[in-house]
Amino acid sequence: MEQTQTSHNGAGSAAPGAQRRVLVVEDDPTIVDAVSARLRAEGFLVQTAGDGPSAVDTAEAWQPDLLILDIMLPGFDGLEVCRRVQAQRPVPVMMLTARDDETDMLVGLGVGADDYMTKPFSMRELAARVHVLLRRVERAALAAATPRSGILRLGELEIDHSQRRVRVRSEDVHLTPTEFDLLVCLANTPRAVLSREQLLAEVWDWADASGTRTVDSHIKALRRKIGAERIRTVHGVGYALETPTP
Repeated sequence: MEQTQTSHNGAGSAAPGAQRRVLVVEDDPTIVDAVSARLRAEGFLVQTAGDGPSAVDTAEAWQPDLLILDIMLPGFDGLEVCRRVQAQRPVPVMMLTARDDETDMLVGLGVGADDYMTKPFSMRELAARVHVLLRRVERAALAAATPRSGILRLGELEIDHSQRRVRVRSEDVHLTPTEFDLLVCLANTPRAVLSREQLLAEVWDWADASGTRTVDSHIKALRRKIGAERIRTVHGVGYALETPTP
């Protein structure tokens, strides 16, 4: 395990990520060095772990604000790390995978990951997505502190903005922060088709069309939780949230 941090010359010169803690869990030293260097340049505090057990121990002791987590790890894999860390406390997770396998991505999202990137990836894009993920968590905390009144009901689907809770047929459905924001984005204009690019910009603050597959995987994960029939695919365009016919 390694700890690195930036030095700051004063409050006014702190980088955008100043004082935010990122735990990088990866067993490839080259990737660890590259990711850590980029995050340090962005102003983050960084610790690293190279296997599953040390990742869980470090997360518990250090209380990071975000995890960058490889799926394939010694000891036990990143999916098990994600399960155990999320059981300790909610923390946003960026999953890394060497395989462009949609099943891996969906399983990762299902155990609590918020986003994923497939190797090889751009360090610039990784840093941008880390910032986006942290901003989303901050927005969620702000929304909880300044709740909107009322519950949005779309048939058997209920969205409680104040508690960031979702129910289907009066049963609670656990959504990750990203899945909740994605559902709310669709629910703001029910039955209207939103393009993948629109969803990427609204939910991820990411304008690069290369990330639209991220949208597809999150939509699939969301369908598994709220019911596939509730989200309609418009091929070649995007998605719409279906609502009961009056």
